[in-house]
Amino acid sequence: MDFALKEEHTLMAQTARKIAKDFPPDYWYEKEEKGEFGQEFWNAISEAGFLGIMIPEEYGGSGLGLTELFIVIKELCEGGCGMAGNWYICLTEVFGGIPIAKFGTKQQKEKYLPKIASGELEFCMALTEPNAGSNTFRIETFARREGDRFVVNGSKIFISGADRAKGMLLIARTLRPEEASRKTEGLTLFLVDLPSDAVKVSPIPKHGINYSKTCEVAIEDLELTEENILGGPEYLHKGWHQLLYVLDPERLVFTAACIGTGKLAIKTAVEYANQRKVFAEPIGAYQALQHPLAQAFCELECAEVMGLKAAWLFDSDAHYREIGAAANIAKTVAVEAAFKAVYWAMQAHGGYGYAKEYHVERWWREINLIRLAPVTQQMALNYIAQHILGLPKSYK
Repeated sequence: MDFALKEEHTLMAQTARKIAKDFPPDYWYEKEEKGEFGQEFWNAISEAGFLGIMIPEEYGGSGLGLTELFIVIKELCEGGCGMAGNWYICLTEVFGGIPIAKFGTKQQKEKYLPKIASGELEFCMALTEPNAGSNTFRIETFARREGDRFVVNGSKIFISGADRAKGMLLIARTLRPEEASRKTEGLTLFLVDLPSDAVKVSPIPKHGINYSKTCEVAIEDLELTEENILGGPEYLHKGWHQLLYVLDPERLVFTAACIGTGKLAIKTAVEYANQRKVFAEPIGAYQALQHPLAQAFCELECAEVMGLKAAWLFDSDAHYREIGAAANIAKTVAVEAAFKAVYWAMQAHGGYGYAKEYHVERWWREINLIRLAPVTQQMALNYIAQHILGLPKSYK
């Protein structure tokens, strides 16, 4: 088993670190406080080709895999960007580039992929609903068939980037649950061009990550055709399998972001602890601080190995259950390790850890969100308990 990075991986990691150096914590502090989109950062990652890592070369991308995307995101986050190093990339490449490259028709690929790869087109995904939460099969947004078109009505919640996106991956029911022959039947993924008079987007005030808006989306009589179905009419009612190829990469890019942000917090804490003196020695000499930081670092390193394994499984076209198992394990461990890392980074800073200018409190807010999304820690553990350990299903 070879753990050495390939030359192209090393070069991509170096490029990511150079970009992160140009967009340090102070940059993101300013964007967070003003609630501004990091346009300069977007331009930089676009020019570096990071929005097209998993898009085929014929459409302007690099034709690489989730492993390369994982490495780049981890380096951006660790290099100083925190969760921002992942956020914009996930919304556009994971929610747009990956599913279109995997399932899109020739026309859909030609329409969207070159613009995604170049950074010209931002994407979002409209999945979560107020009455469904983690239970995707309970979504109520419905695409009613009327002749050669679909009329969509429904509401979505917590849709990041919907205020800026020019493309949306919309998940809707095309069969009522009672009409489906099995639980996974009846979901359809649509590609929607924005803005649209039929789609109303309203930003939601929130606790963190304010350099990207998270929105409520109301859909009223949105008219679509079979050309809007991801992959074309053959995928009508069959969107669940497609959606797995979005949700697993989503878990893994957030795994990478947690690892990178956790390591950034530890590095910041170490720098502070080595120069801060309260008594005779720097506080970094205290084992009460050394041990938890060291423990968190160990767990982040282990999570990184698991995350890379899951990315490799995805790139190797492993069975979706095998990918899902590895992705859920990696996400669960990475989030808890990053949570510890940022908590102890705040403790190391004492009262300064609560001050915005020292950045760790922002990373604390960011990591706490990842305990809830893209899947809650509890739901990830439910998956592991049921599908890996073989325990009974704990929820209905």
